[in-house]
Amino acid sequence: MRLDKWLWQARFFKSRSLAAGMIEEGHVRVNGTRISRPGRDVTLGDTLTFPQANRIRVVRILALGQRRGPASEAQALYLDLDPGPSAPDPLE
Repeated sequence: MRLDKWLWQARFFKSRSLAAGMIEEGHVRVNGTRISRPGRDVTLGDTLTFPQANRIRVVRILALGQRRGPASEAQALYLDLDPGPSAPDPLE
C-alpha cells in the first residue's frame, strides 16, 4: 500500500494530499530512512516516524486498511511506539 494512503487511512492527516506533502518535504521516515516519494510501498511491521502537531510520532504498522473508517478502526492499523510524556524525576 502507498505510504500517503496508509497515513490518511490511519487518520494521521486530514487529506491524502497533506500526507503526500509531508512525505515530499522529507519529514517522514520508514524504518529510519527518510522518504520523499508518497507512492513508496509500506508493509506490515514497518516503523514510521513523522511530525504531527507539536510532537514526533513513532508507529508500527499492524494492518493495511481497506478504507478510511472511524477513528476506532484507524487505531487498529498501528501500534503507537511513543512512550508519551515522561514522568518528572523525583530526585530533581
